[in-house]
Amino acid sequence: MRGRIAFIDDEAPLCAAAADWLEASGFEVATFTDPAEALAGIRAEACDCVVTDLRMPGLSGQQVLDALRGQDPDLPVILLSGHADVPVAVAAMRTGAHDFLEKPYRAEHLVEVLDRAVDLRRMRREARIRRASPLSAGRLETRLPGNSPALHHLRRAVQHLADLPLDLMLVGEPGSGRSEVARCLHDLGRRARRPFVVIHGAGLPDGALEAELLGHERGHLAGVSGARAGRLEQAQGGTLYLADLQAVPLSVQARLMRVLQAGAVERIGGQTARPVDLRLIAAVEGDPAALVAQGRLRPDLFHRLSAGALHIPPLRDRAEDVPALFTAMAEAAAARLGLPMPDLRPADLDRLSARPWPGNLAELRASAERAVLALPAGPAPAGDAPSLPDRMARVEAQIIAEALAVADGSSARAADALGIPRRTLNEKIARHGLRAD
Repeated sequence: MRGRIAFIDDEAPLCAAAADWLEASGFEVATFTDPAEALAGIRAEACDCVVTDLRMPGLSGQQVLDALRGQDPDLPVILLSGHADVPVAVAAMRTGAHDFLEKPYRAEHLVEVLDRAVDLRRMRREARIRRASPLSAGRLETRLPGNSPALHHLRRAVQHLADLPLDLMLVGEPGSGRSEVARCLHDLGRRARRPFVVIHGAGLPDGALEAELLGHERGHLAGVSGARAGRLEQAQGGTLYLADLQAVPLSVQARLMRVLQAGAVERIGGQTARPVDLRLIAAVEGDPAALVAQGRLRPDLFHRLSAGALHIPPLRDRAEDVPALFTAMAEAAAARLGLPMPDLRPADLDRLSARPWPGNLAELRASAERAVLALPAGPAPAGDAPSLPDRMARVEAQIIAEALAVADGSSARAADALGIPRRTLNEKIARHGLRAD
């Protein structure tokens, strides 16, 4: 079975036609002509995707979308719209719709969109299960793959440090896998079932970074009316992963150090210290001792974190891992995007091993995704040539993958580089099945 679909349209003949086509294509379909009945009858946890008309009597497609997102924010919802409703459908995507199709649509195109949505749904379910299930030491090799001595040493260190009550420092180059190591440390440790919260030290003005970290009370942040818990509070009981510690201003480092020492955080504009219990894992680019000497890293914070320092090897120091890593990344990209695996010859893999990979794993992943996204050599057989929207989607996916590689997986920095809102980029990342930290 390709997936469980709920189809909502107030026109019964359209529902029947869609059900016939989708069931013939391998989907299990439930149809509804009344949106209120649909909301009562859809069990979000048992559904892979909902397709709903935008304009219906009683409840609109936007209202259906809002209600379903309230039940399960990960459930993909596809909107069907007439030509006049396209701007409304585009606006709905900003509030969480997975995609929209303009009527009349091709049945084959609906199947393609549903396949991508169902794949995304399954990926999100797997990620949720992974977050809920502590990582076993035996599975660590699949999360941090590689047979080089450097990787064997790193995996042993992760297993040793994961359950110790220590704040940690990860030292490595951008794209070297620091965020995945941090996640493994969290998933293997005693805090595995608690939140894993990420904040990037680079790319935010000083005041915004401090507010993001500490939170703020009502009326104490320009342009924001309500109070908001910071990332430190959001990580209560779990792990706060702070990327690019060397980019955090010393004044904010001082506030962070006080929180770690006191076990309590005071929001901006607040008078009450709120208890916090968390583990800090901070990623640093460069030699930490040199950063202290340069005045970019506070000595007290350095000493607190250096007892549990882990050095993440760059890809150029473990070239023997490149062929297996590239193949695994290409297979994962092909599965996500529903495309065939490229033909990887031994000579191709040898050339990959010889490259220096300054962008490390992020650059390697982008290269693997480009290999999967590449159009086949020579003209396609008649009738098999990708449509213009498909070609544009592949090009867009390649551009986004490269931007994420340059930004070390940070969707915030990639969005800035591409000149688009972060929410828009996140929607495109999800739609193309790409990966961001």
